[in-house]
Formats: sequence, structure tokens, C-alpha cells
Amino acid sequence: MVFLSFVYRFLTNFAFMAVVYFSLNFMEKYPNRAILAILVLVYAAMRAVSTLRAFYFFQKIEKLEAETRRLQAPINDGSGSTSARKQVIADVARLRRDGELKSYMDLFFLALIVLLCVAAIMRQ
Repeated sequence: MVFLSFVYRFLTNFAFMAVVYFSLNFMEKYPNRAILAILVLVYAAMRAVSTLRAFYFFQKIEKLEAETRRLQAPINDGSGSTSARKQVIADVARLRRDGELKSYMDLFFLALIVLLCVAAIMRQ
């Protein structure tokens, strides 16, 4: 399932980039192409801000993971359910790392889209 979520994220980002590329290249009039490129840039900026906020969120989750591990160490002495707690912490760490990778993938495609839009605005 994890691999499929990465493939899905890649395909949706690639499809968005392809739509932007083809829509900008098939616009014949410069004002229409420039307006479309500016609108896509605004959308890309909003998504980039959202992605950067996700990085802040992942950073806070990482701090919580470290604090949980630190607090769990004294509890591990006599408790029988430590393996379940360790599994929960490991699952959260894996989900955080996967989310960070997906955010990096989003930022990569957004950077490519910004380059496409700037190129479309610059050429006449």
C-alpha cells in the first residue's frame, strides 16, 4: 500500500504538470497564455505554502516521537504492553517519513510547474 501511495502521488503530480504544459503550449495568444500561467503560479504558490506547513507539522511530530521515547524508557521496566507501544511509535515514525517524502515530491513537481509557467510568460 505504501508503494501505491507513492505511485499515486507521482502520477497525480505528473498529470497536473502535463495539463499545465499542454494548456500553456496550445494557447496561441500571448495575453491568454500569460493569464493562465499567472493563475497556475498562484495555485502553485498556495500548494507550496501548504506543503511547507506540512513540513512544520512533521517536525512537531518528530519532536513528539523523541519525547515519547524518552518518557517510555522508565515505563518499560515492568509493563507487559511495551511492544504495542513501540509498534505505535514505529508506525507513526514511518507515516511521518512517508509524508515527508510525498511533500518533497510535491515540491519538486511544483518547482517544475513554476519553471514551465515562467518560460511561458517569457516567450512571445
